[in-house]
Amino acid sequence: MARPLRIEYPGAFYHVINRGNAGENIFKSKRDREKFLEYLQKAGERFSTIIHTYCLMDNHYHLLMETPEPNLSVALQWINVSYALYFNRKRHRSGHLFQARFKAIVIDADEYLIQLSRYIHLNPVRAKITHTPAAYPWSSYHAFTGKEKPPQWPVETKWLLSQFGKRRKDAIRSDRSYVEEVEADALENPHKHIVGGVILGDTDFIDWVKEQFLSFRDDGDEIPQLKKLKPRPSLETIVRVVCDEMRCSEEEIFKKGRHKNIGREMAIFLARDFSGLSCKALGKYFGEISGPAITLSYNHFTGKLESDKRVMGKINKIKKRILII
Repeated sequence: MARPLRIEYPGAFYHVINRGNAGENIFKSKRDREKFLEYLQKAGERFSTIIHTYCLMDNHYHLLMETPEPNLSVALQWINVSYALYFNRKRHRSGHLFQARFKAIVIDADEYLIQLSRYIHLNPVRAKITHTPAAYPWSSYHAFTGKEKPPQWPVETKWLLSQFGKRRKDAIRSDRSYVEEVEADALENPHKHIVGGVILGDTDFIDWVKEQFLSFRDDGDEIPQLKKLKPRPSLETIVRVVCDEMRCSEEEIFKKGRHKNIGREMAIFLARDFSGLSCKALGKYFGEISGPAITLSYNHFTGKLESDKRVMGKINKIKKRILII
């Protein structure tokens, strides 16, 4: 199974979802839910994580989590493993409790934290478990209503409530109206706007995440999502950098039929790897040649890289230059 793409940086916000293996329940008693909340508390102490919203359903959970340190994977692994060990010991069972790996969507908090918090708090209503979110005991909604005491450990409510007003009482009233005066079944799932399965935000936020945290990563073969999200350099950029490094002209890059045209071979190889374009489109760009000709050139140059360390070093240098432009 391919690894999921994880984007981690200080101060990141995430919507985390984890489900029971094969759809099985991960919470079967009041004590199970209390124990899971204890692990969330301990994770906050151990990893400095902050919970803005949570909802524990029978077979899955939702968290809106902030990580002041870039340690989401470590923190979630500790929470999930600790809880699974407790759950299995209690019931004398073995095997996986959770379904594969947890899902973590990095979010633009300014744009989506309020929407996601409402959507999560209304989860029990959409599931027909309760008529109002306030009647469901296993979510953080009680920490926002002001009518009941929040859990023994603090759910962070100040940031979200501050979006509704400066005075806490007015903010609580506005937040309750925002959550409760909406038709839960008709509410649009904010996840409809996720990009690449892992980023939720406006265009500026998505571009910032791509440039800051994805452009230099080279593990795309192991993580298919990364290939779709990494910024794509233009063909013109690739050709320009190759010409600069190889001290050749663009005319040489586009000249067909010449043997040992290393600059052209490099440009075709890099364009195939970086551009995301089809071989047919690349063939048209490199002088109206066929798609199979692009593939043949790519495979030939790949063999050359495996046997020539000098050429490999030059390609790695060109790749680094392309990725920082």
